[in-house]
Amino acid sequence: MTKQVDTDGKLAEFTQLVERALDGALPARADSTDCDFGRERLLDAMAYSLHTPGKRIRPLLLLCAADAVGADATAFARFACGVEMIHAYSLVHDDLPAMDDDDLRRGQPTNHVVYGEGMAILAGDGLLTHAAVVMMEPVAQAASSSQMTVAREIMIAAGCDGMVGGQAADLMAEGREPQLDLLAGIHRRKTGALIWAAVRGGALLGGANEKDSRALDAFGRRYGLAFQIADDVKDEVAPTEVSGKRPGGDREAGKMTYPSLLGVDESIARCRTELAAAIAELDVLGDRADALVALAADSIAPALAGRGS
Repeated sequence: MTKQVDTDGKLAEFTQLVERALDGALPARADSTDCDFGRERLLDAMAYSLHTPGKRIRPLLLLCAADAVGADATAFARFACGVEMIHAYSLVHDDLPAMDDDDLRRGQPTNHVVYGEGMAILAGDGLLTHAAVVMMEPVAQAASSSQMTVAREIMIAAGCDGMVGGQAADLMAEGREPQLDLLAGIHRRKTGALIWAAVRGGALLGGANEKDSRALDAFGRRYGLAFQIADDVKDEVAPTEVSGKRPGGDREAGKMTYPSLLGVDESIARCRTELAAAIAELDVLGDRADALVALAADSIAPALAGRGS
């Protein structure tokens, strides 16, 4: 019981740390002048999506991974904000009418509904580019070479060989007959790549040894797939108050998902299998990985309860 309390307390501490860091992560406001015309509106749109209530899974993964290898994770909170900015930008663009055409995100009107499509596109662009700025700010507790490696890998994971490429494949796969290998490949890029990069980033920033780094690398890859399967399930069965979106949106759009291929129950079973395998990869870390294990399990729990399972 004591260990669980300590783990919960650590996750709560890291969550508060991330939220405080996000509060100061965007560019400072300035007195409006003709030269700054439009800037405040843009910052409002960026802040709207960055500060919409969420679980902050990706920055927390980075901090928990750093903590698991014995580093002072608090030193990397601002760097971790860069990962959340990339995630927030991707949601703004995913929600656009030309993409998923969603009007709700995390239970609130989507960015383009509030600010218009043009400003929403620019808000996403602003979040992505400012993420790079934040991640390149010096972090005293990390070797500069490690920090640049992590920033580079995160941006690769966000780009055409990762998240953006996965989204392109997701668009092209709409209406096609579901294929398991293709679906897994889409998910590993669309969602899994940035999750893996966040975990690996925490390990590298924290100075992980080779053994710990391999374990966290394997965990990140398997957990990323489990997370996206869970997201597919939530979209299919969870009410709006749980998913924050309209239920069944992926199905209506003809998207290739695990429930469309395997059904909800089999998708839940596969998610459990991937999650268990991901957590097993952390055995070499012992109780140092307790916070990471708890974060992974808690993030997927709503989907696993999708049909009372």
